[in-house]
Amino acid sequence: MQAAGRLLVLGALVAAAGPASAQTALPLKHAPARTQAAITPSDLMTRVYLYADDSMMGRLAGSEYNLKATAYIASEVKRMGLQPAGDSGGYFQNVPLVKRQLDASSALSADGTTLKPWDDFVPRDPGRATRAFDGSQAVYAGVLGDSTMLTSEQAAGKFIVIAVRTGPNLPPAAQVNRGALLTRFRSAAGIAVATLDRFPPQAITFFRQPQTTLSGASPLANDTTSLPVYIYVKSDAGRLLFGAPLDSLRVGAAGKALRGSVQFTETAAPARNVVAILAGSDAALRGEYVAIGAHNDHIGFDQTPVDHDSIRAYNDAVRHLEQAAPTHQVSMDQRQAIRVNADSLHRLHAARRDSIFNGADDDGSGTTAVLEIAEAFAGARLKPKRSLIFVWHTGEELGLFGSQYFTDHPTVPRDSIVAQLNMDMVGRGRADDEVGGGPGYLQLIGTRRLSTELGDLIESVNKTRKQPFTFDYQYDASGHPEQYYCRSDHYMYARYGIPIAFFTTGNHRDYHQVTDEPQYIDYDKLAHVSQFVYDIATAVANLDHRVVVDKPKPDPHGNCVQ
Repeated sequence: MQAAGRLLVLGALVAAAGPASAQTALPLKHAPARTQAAITPSDLMTRVYLYADDSMMGRLAGSEYNLKATAYIASEVKRMGLQPAGDSGGYFQNVPLVKRQLDASSALSADGTTLKPWDDFVPRDPGRATRAFDGSQAVYAGVLGDSTMLTSEQAAGKFIVIAVRTGPNLPPAAQVNRGALLTRFRSAAGIAVATLDRFPPQAITFFRQPQTTLSGASPLANDTTSLPVYIYVKSDAGRLLFGAPLDSLRVGAAGKALRGSVQFTETAAPARNVVAILAGSDAALRGEYVAIGAHNDHIGFDQTPVDHDSIRAYNDAVRHLEQAAPTHQVSMDQRQAIRVNADSLHRLHAARRDSIFNGADDDGSGTTAVLEIAEAFAGARLKPKRSLIFVWHTGEELGLFGSQYFTDHPTVPRDSIVAQLNMDMVGRGRADDEVGGGPGYLQLIGTRRLSTELGDLIESVNKTRKQPFTFDYQYDASGHPEQYYCRSDHYMYARYGIPIAFFTTGNHRDYHQVTDEPQYIDYDKLAHVSQFVYDIATAVANLDHRVVVDKPKPDPHGNCVQ
């Protein structure tokens, strides 16, 4: 599942040059074992141990290891006999990810004084060409949010400097709404936000890393004009640029001319969705599709190994405190009070140094569940009336890029997709993972946001099960702070008015940790969830009508609102 607002240092990225279709996939460490048509815990265990193996190196989108992972998926659906539904008659849909980083020639100076990147200023990449500013005058634009700030017309052609208030109830310095400022002051030569001295070191490290993004994914990508340079500077930059502290200046005060340029280089970062179809049995309905999906990527690996056992012991202690607290929140003081006795852990077995984020649950569980469901349908004597389209999306962890690209450039008519069933982290949900967790615990999100009928149908299918699930709808509440509705691939379908259902067994202590490994998956539970989604897909595919959309559709190009 994509982290909300995270600043995650992904560590060393392994570049993959050239188009994805031209890549030679790395060999699998272990040959895939033959699985059976039925959905079974043993088959899922076989698949998860292979897919989340260290040899996959965390499956980061834009790396050769994600290409290796998708090669495995494609080989499996080909073996099953599913129809290819990617580009040019194949199973892969190439997704144009690019890796962008600051050009080494970038420089900035004022009145002969040079500002060093990453020390004196931190540039942010808007994802497209930036405007030349050499010789532009610095102008104080005021305090962010004040009514007295410069207007967009007054900022035109200037390099504006913006101050930001601080305080306990104000957002962190790194969370200034950059998109809103670029939109408001898009005619400026540059924008400098004076918050750099309050950035945590990991934020600067994150910005310094090459950033992988979807080419043309910027909200302003349809506009071909360049954008202002956007940088963070320290709060004492006023003395250099204006000869006085920012808080002593009047809005509109003119400062020195800024010299230099800030540019970003861009290289291809090949990535791909895997898309396959099982044709429906009804000639009148096989032109409609039930989409079943998961994301094929994770967050890669880090350069610095950590102690697996002490990390897990610490996160286990945090989780117990969260579950015991009335608000399920743990304070910083409580976190700092946790002490892990690594020596006692290492007496049980030797220290395990680990740097690979295996992503067994996130989303090895969802990926392998979709494979199991696909194989079950392929081996079934009776096929559903509508067709099924299976999509393993890339780049979910980087920003839902694969699902965004697929729904913007679908390989079947978009309006032929009647519903989308998404699985992300469906292999856990024990009592020590979630409050109220257990064998029947399952979170449902988005099931009635577009279609009351889809939500009702899912409830009906559950009632017929020998062991029904107990649904947790709390994370589907409007305005819930976790924003799960906006954080996985289903939303990219929902934004086009396609009814969705998001299935997850929830967050846990190993989320986005090196400890998210196959030995911690509940394979019986994973099989039950997989079979449940199979049954729901069957019910939707065999309806005598399309799932009714009776709720307002969102703006497909607007921001997600839960």
